[in-house]
Amino acid sequence: MTTADHHRLLEAVLRNDLASFLKVSFPILVPGETLHWNWHLDAICHQLERVLAGDVRRLIIEVPPRSLKSIIASVVFPAFCLGRDPRHKLITASYSGDLAVKHANDTRALMRSARYRALFPGTIIGGKDTEADFNTTERGYRYSTSPAGTLTGRGGNMLILDDIMNPREAVSDARREAVINWYANTAFSRLNDKATGSIILVMQRLHMNDLAGHLREQGGFTILSLPAVAEEDEWIALNHGHRHRRQVGDLLHSSREPQSVLDELRRTIGSYNFSAQYQQRPVPLDGEVLKWSWFKRYRELPHVPGATIVQSWDVGMKAGDSNDYSVCTTWVRGKHAHYLIDVTRGRWDFPELLRKVTELARLHRADTILIEDKITGTALIQQVRSMRAVGVPSPIACLPTGDKLSRMVGESAIIEAGNVLLPDASPWLDAFRSEVAQFPHGRHDDQIDSLSQYLNWARQRGGASVTKVRVR
Repeated sequence: MTTADHHRLLEAVLRNDLASFLKVSFPILVPGETLHWNWHLDAICHQLERVLAGDVRRLIIEVPPRSLKSIIASVVFPAFCLGRDPRHKLITASYSGDLAVKHANDTRALMRSARYRALFPGTIIGGKDTEADFNTTERGYRYSTSPAGTLTGRGGNMLILDDIMNPREAVSDARREAVINWYANTAFSRLNDKATGSIILVMQRLHMNDLAGHLREQGGFTILSLPAVAEEDEWIALNHGHRHRRQVGDLLHSSREPQSVLDELRRTIGSYNFSAQYQQRPVPLDGEVLKWSWFKRYRELPHVPGATIVQSWDVGMKAGDSNDYSVCTTWVRGKHAHYLIDVTRGRWDFPELLRKVTELARLHRADTILIEDKITGTALIQQVRSMRAVGVPSPIACLPTGDKLSRMVGESAIIEAGNVLLPDASPWLDAFRSEVAQFPHGRHDDQIDSLSQYLNWARQRGGASVTKVRVR
């Protein structure tokens, strides 16, 4: 192969591989600095390429600060998209207008470099060319804004949201809601085609109810979440069909941020902020009020002499995505041990809720049903009692006293003693763990209410002492 052939091959690779293009772009954008390549950069580039190819339309990338996420997503990737097709219409947004303009200027500088013009001679900046907004001669563009800016009259086929909230404002309920409302009412509506347009959110987690948390709850997003310290074993997809094996305790980029640096960061910013921004868990892994390590585990449900089946219902007011869930936790209650065997959770209207009570009671052969005696729960109690359905015990009305936090704290000793046991594996376990960890600051606490209601009822009947239980 001749030198000319090598050159043509290299040029082709740079035009078609985002990771390779990033490597030649970095010296242009950050002259004098060395790019320390790491597998996580391949992982980010791979997911962005999937968006460009149309394989993914909704993408969330969660990575710690200073992981090159903004250079990749807001600077290099827009230039790569316009190089591949100068008709692309890109809208990019960051938490401030100044930051959005900086990213736009960096993209412009890259696209005006000799290296870029040689790679993509058909992509030329022309026509409108302001700090926040520039066009190509093929009528594509990169438009920059922020939640405080304007998008009136602008549309695009790709929306890139990069660090859309200032970390200092994340503790404010009003500011978080403002960003979520801006996304739902302004940004999302700017997609020219909602069915084919793409949305990319790149950020470090800041709060349980930040935009990433909101979109995770909505569903439909591909998620690449890369904590600074791995908390589980997983395979991370890279480009060209490769994968990276990550094991518990592995650091994201040990050459740049070794354990000593991460430990210092944790001491400096505190466990809560470190857990959110560096671990992508807006609460510590083990929880705040309830420690996950307190819950013991069972592989197979053991024989429990004299056990009864108890179902505890926390009832939402009505159906609808914006309303609370209704939850039924099903327990095997022994003399001291309490085995959670099922959690069923959903948003149901009253007729469907009534059917669920009947269905789950018969499915698990419940001996006792507990229902919170408030609003919808009161009506449900009356209806179930009047039905007198076969296999459905007459429900016990439970009237809660005190606030949610004090009720759960009052029952926490039985959990800390190791007498509440969960299965090793179950489809509902992750959602249950998430709510336990986030309590009392999480968006939802319906599973917690069902848990505390059951434990309170059991304790009053002498079945929830803190005697240690041997786990089989």
